[in-house]
Formats: sequence, structure tokens, C-alpha cells
Amino acid sequence: MKLVIGLGNPGKEYEHTLHNVGFDTIDLLAEKWGISLNQQKFNAIYGTAHLPEGKVMVVKPLTYMNLSGEAVRPLMDYFDIELEDIVVIYDDLDLEKGKLRLRQKGSAGGHNGIKSLIQHLGTQNFNRIRIGIDRPPVGMKVVNYVLSHYQKEDLPTMEDAFKNAAEACDYWLTKPFVEVMNKFN
Repeated sequence: MKLVIGLGNPGKEYEHTLHNVGFDTIDLLAEKWGISLNQQKFNAIYGTAHLPEGKVMVVKPLTYMNLSGEAVRPLMDYFDIELEDIVVIYDDLDLEKGKLRLRQKGSAGGHNGIKSLIQHLGTQNFNRIRIGIDRPPVGMKVVNYVLSHYQKEDLPTMEDAFKNAAEACDYWLTKPFVEVMNKFN
């Protein structure tokens, strides 16, 4: 089974904020794959589908961003999912808005959700899809920026990024992640 994890913060006040690009991509994937996010376990909501390409699960941790690993590790253990069968989707301040960067390993790069995953998974080696959100404007604190909502003029760019990330996940169902990286980076 493949596991697609979108990072974000739960709650209405965080919906469609820059820090929740992972959740927004999971919503798109759930719709695309006909999955209802109607199951809850280990402080995460998830749903599964049996697609022609295989079984897939989409997940939104409900732990808040900084504790994401606390939800993901128990799910992986419970469903016996290997590291190479997960992909994590999250925001990246160092990429321009809407740009994707796929990697198989790396440091947290200051991202607290990824720090938590590395801590709980015991490794930096897991598949990632980073979605660029740009740096905050001069004088704006990073925390205020990542928790801000998309600007109207950025919506088409961000929606394209979600679609591209979803297409990369689709492709990954039948291809090694290295091939997905080559195609979508």
C-alpha cells in the first residue's frame, strides 16, 4: 500500500493557508481518487482506495504541523507500510510560489513538520514533494506569513501546484520515485 501524507494544521482558521498546501493537495487527491477522508486513527484522518494501480491511503495528521510524526509513525506501523511507500507533501519557503521540488531524502531545512517526521521515523530518507510558497515580505514574521491565506492573485498558481503534485502522486503509483522526480522536478 502507498501512503500519501499532506502536512498542515487542522481547524477552520488554518484552511487554505500557505502552511496547509499539503492538506489542500490531499483534498485534491481524495477527490481525484474517489477517497472519503472519513476514518480516524492515531490522531490523523485518512481514507483508502483500491485503484487499478494498487491500494493507496491519503492522510492528514491532526497533531498540528510541529508534531506530524506523532500521527504518521503509528499509522505506518499499524498498516505495515515501508518508508519507500510513503510520500510527504508540504510547503517550502525557499521555493518560488507554486514550484515543486521532489526529493528522496534530506534535512528538515527548518521545517518543524519535517523535523518531527525525521525524529519519529528515525531517518531523513523518505520521499517528499515540496510546494513553494516563497519567503515572507520584508518585515513580516515567518510564522505570520505561513499562517496567512493565499492571496487572490496567487490562487491560480497554487491550484496548478496542487494539480502537479497530485499528478506526481498518480505517476508514483506505478513508477519508482526516482522516475517521478525526473519527470516533475
